[in-house]
Amino acid sequence: MKGPREESFASGMDLALWRRLFRYTIPYKREVAWLTVAAVGTALADTAFPLVTRSLVDVVSVGEGVRWTPYVAAYTGLTVALSLCVLTFIRVAGKIRTHVSHDIRRDAFRNLQRLSFSFYDHRPVGWLMARMTSDCERLSNIMAWGVLDFFWGLTTMGGIAVVMLVLNAKLAFLVLAVVPALAWVSVLFQKRILGSSRVVRKTNSRITAAYNETIMGVRTSKVFVREDENLGDFQGLSSEMFAASVRNALQSALYLPVILTLGSLATGIALAAGGVDVLGGVISIGTLLAFMQYTRHFFDPIQELGHWFAEMQMAQASAERVIGLVEADPEIRDSATVQQMIAANAGTARAPEIAEDGGRAEIGTIEFRGVGFSYPGGERVLEDFDLTVNAHETIALVGPTGGGKTTIVNLVCRFYEPTEGAILFEGVDIRERGLHWLQSNLGIVLQEPHLFRGSVADNIRYGGLSASQEEIEEAARLVGAHEFVVESEDGYDTDVGEAGNRLSTGQKQLVSFARAILARPQLLVMDEATSSVDTETERRIQRGLAHVIAGRTSFVIAHRLSTIRSADRILVIDHGRIVEQGTHRELLALGGKYHDLYTRQSLRETWQDDRAEGVPCPGASEA
Repeated sequence: MKGPREESFASGMDLALWRRLFRYTIPYKREVAWLTVAAVGTALADTAFPLVTRSLVDVVSVGEGVRWTPYVAAYTGLTVALSLCVLTFIRVAGKIRTHVSHDIRRDAFRNLQRLSFSFYDHRPVGWLMARMTSDCERLSNIMAWGVLDFFWGLTTMGGIAVVMLVLNAKLAFLVLAVVPALAWVSVLFQKRILGSSRVVRKTNSRITAAYNETIMGVRTSKVFVREDENLGDFQGLSSEMFAASVRNALQSALYLPVILTLGSLATGIALAAGGVDVLGGVISIGTLLAFMQYTRHFFDPIQELGHWFAEMQMAQASAERVIGLVEADPEIRDSATVQQMIAANAGTARAPEIAEDGGRAEIGTIEFRGVGFSYPGGERVLEDFDLTVNAHETIALVGPTGGGKTTIVNLVCRFYEPTEGAILFEGVDIRERGLHWLQSNLGIVLQEPHLFRGSVADNIRYGGLSASQEEIEEAARLVGAHEFVVESEDGYDTDVGEAGNRLSTGQKQLVSFARAILARPQLLVMDEATSSVDTETERRIQRGLAHVIAGRTSFVIAHRLSTIRSADRILVIDHGRIVEQGTHRELLALGGKYHDLYTRQSLRETWQDDRAEGVPCPGASEA
């Protein structure tokens, strides 16, 4: 099974990447400050406990009378301080984790909506969901609890090192001698843990993508009895995930014991050397006990930092992937010149997106001038394609599958850009017009309409968020959707279900038509919009279609005669070229490819059915 396209990343820790990621904590400076204070306070309390113990042991060992009150007060004070610090960092770190996770997901989602269609060509929905969920969760944990342990660890190690050097420099250097070995081990494990972690995260995304696609296509799987094959593919991915996860876990598991071993070695050396010094009267028994506590506490933060270091190796794979979403640049975007022009002239009649009366500028004549196009890594679809479409003209595109019809429409909508030549709106290259201007003038009805969870009214209102209930109902009447809506139990408040699964295909298509019309687009695109509906629904759409396309420039991709016969021009597209063009009557009289398509695709039968129902059929004599 071929997976989605993956980016390539650096082979080691990328500090610049983590700096970009930690910018998400900037809005929460106050919380980070409290987190730092709590971490430092915890470290100082941990460092002070052995000093109190050392003093108490030395007093007891010389047989002097012990005044317990100061020691009880010191232990009590340190315990209370430690408890308050722990309570503070639990609350603050939890808040930072939640807010940072929210902000990362917000920015990633915002950017996903900006990205061009080409970005989604090789990236399944499940693959993207894995980045937005598990990867974001891992990063937010690192950025909250990891920051806490970082400051706590550095403060604890620094404080212990200073105290040990003051108490006895020789023993301190013996303990600190293992630090270079710890650094070497960390570098040794870095690449291995990071490499296996990347494999884990990539495989996890592929599993999520496969799971999503299988569930979404469950009906198709059942119809073609593909359950066993789907299970086999899923088990293959799961086995790959298992192997990578075990390898990653083993590497992380080996890293921590090595740190503990080095720490135990340092403790043993300090105990042996310190015992000799105690017998020689060089240091007190209290000092030796303090050193034993410090050597243990010194390697506690190292162990914890080692855990987070290993976690960061694994999390860097997540960081790379999430930042890749947040910072991904759309292939199609406003040029620098257009951005400057819009910024300088927005809201004035001088901006090409604004008409002289302050409204939206007309799209006007659309011209394809020597357009060529190839999909990335694919064959050439269009070559030296020329076409002029007049304002308010309806153009129908017909022809064999793969001939380039959908590509032409995608280029007009600027979902993709020509690899050669140019497309001009009123003589201006489409790349010199604002994307927002084009998209706000665009209405699309696809073969497989997509509805969002919510009511029928909500889905129609998606075409115009400020629309009133009267405007929604007017759009529904225009396309013939009002009848079935009012017959529903809850009318316009009827819940359409997830992806509109509570409505029939024809009903979903009618709602999508109403949604497109409510947007009042100047450019209307219908891509096989009636191919999935029944004859009665198609007749409803056909009755309102004349009103829908009136005053709009329209592109219609269809095979059914009922949809295309009234078009101003019909273009027969084959291998990216216009092989015939004219009205329905002219092309039938020509007796060429259109006539063949008309006959072979049962368009005559559709026409005859319409005549039987009394629907006027222009060009009857040509049949």
